[in-house]
Amino acid sequence: MPNTKSAARRMRNSARKQARNTIVRTRLKTAVKKFRAAVATKQDTSPAALRAAISTLDKAVKKGVIKRGTADRKKSRLAIALNKATAAKK
Repeated sequence: MPNTKSAARRMRNSARKQARNTIVRTRLKTAVKKFRAAVATKQDTSPAALRAAISTLDKAVKKGVIKRGTADRKKSRLAIALNKATAAKK
């Protein structure tokens, strides 16, 4: 239990931010999973799934849930996966 008024406020803020971060992270993981599934099944919608995943990553950065470098690294690896799948298809 918080001992002061400001500690109680920080506790409420932390809980609110944790809930928001959890929602954004879950959405992010789902987008990446959908992309990886599309690549694995070699669908033609893989570029669309990549765009959705990149957009979700950028939104997570904008909200401060993940760092810019982390998002850039993940976007790069997703693009590499798409390129490998496209090259293997040809």
